[in-house]
Amino acid sequence: MPSLFDAIDLGAIHAPNRILMAPLTRGRADKAAVPTPIMAEYYAQRAGAGLIISEATGISRQGLGWPFAPGLWSDEQVEAWRPVTKAVHDAGGRIVAQLWHMGRQVHSSVIGEQPVSSSATATAGQAHTYDGKQDFETARPLTLDEIPALLDTYARATANALAAGFDGVQVHAANGYLIDQFLRDNANFRDDRYGGTPENRIRLLREVVERVAGVAGADRTSVRLSPNGDSQGVDDSNPAAVFIPAAQALAEIGIGFLELREPGPDGTFGKTDVPKLSPQIRDVFTGPLVLNSDYETAAQAQAAIDAGTADAISFGRTFLANPDLPERLAKDAPLNQSNIKTWYSQGPEGYIDYPTLDEAKAA
Repeated sequence: MPSLFDAIDLGAIHAPNRILMAPLTRGRADKAAVPTPIMAEYYAQRAGAGLIISEATGISRQGLGWPFAPGLWSDEQVEAWRPVTKAVHDAGGRIVAQLWHMGRQVHSSVIGEQPVSSSATATAGQAHTYDGKQDFETARPLTLDEIPALLDTYARATANALAAGFDGVQVHAANGYLIDQFLRDNANFRDDRYGGTPENRIRLLREVVERVAGVAGADRTSVRLSPNGDSQGVDDSNPAAVFIPAAQALAEIGIGFLELREPGPDGTFGKTDVPKLSPQIRDVFTGPLVLNSDYETAAQAQAAIDAGTADAISFGRTFLANPDLPERLAKDAPLNQSNIKTWYSQGPEGYIDYPTLDEAKAA
């Protein structure tokens, strides 16, 4: 079996190791969703990853409700992303943009309109807004007439990502956001061709990925799914019935890789007793499969590769606090622990000040 430190081709992207940086929302853009200069330093620090998957990046104001998260719908945003991707490339790295539509997981005070979703539903709890936490609102269902425009928005964001210098894109279809709200039956109550049967519920995913791949190329397109358990109130009564056909459809499109976020019963940031579907998805998805959630050590990651379940592992919070994570894993060195209080703050603290091994030794 290959080592975690061996190279791998993720579609058209040649990764020098199998340690990927998972998408991590950090809230360092400005209120217009324009990336800021500090983001270039943050990503360049982590260029040793086999591949960086950017923080979730909004395809439109309608789809982006997280305060100070970046977007990819305006010329200003594209121009501001260019120094970020250049910094990563200059440091020897590779980076793809994760394309995000949050669906009902937003608040009208941020996006300026009623949230949209597959059906008229609301998330329990409260949304992060510029005015503090506020109760989630009931979304309105997207109409059939609106879906072609949504597909156009994904295509435009993809073109913008390439213009900004990204090496490819990832469609965010996980974690209870818009596409996930179409996939799963506790959020999708439609009676048209986008609802009901699993075949209908995966239709939007397939159409979005086909449009994105038509712009970026299938080999520079990837997808993130979260097939097991509740995710921000979105769940399914029979996940195998929808996610295995979804993975097969993605294989037929020929995407560069598929990433699965799969928490377990002892998860530290979300947990579930619903069995992981990666072994069954592995049977139908023939491209590189990347697993995510609660991997912290090289031994844990290597075990998944040795078992044949995964080709690579994406590390999230571990990469947040350890800019030189591949080196630390190779040397079995101690890891910095992240400070949750600074995950979504706007300054350099807890963002670009985590020390590398060499910096820690010097200190």
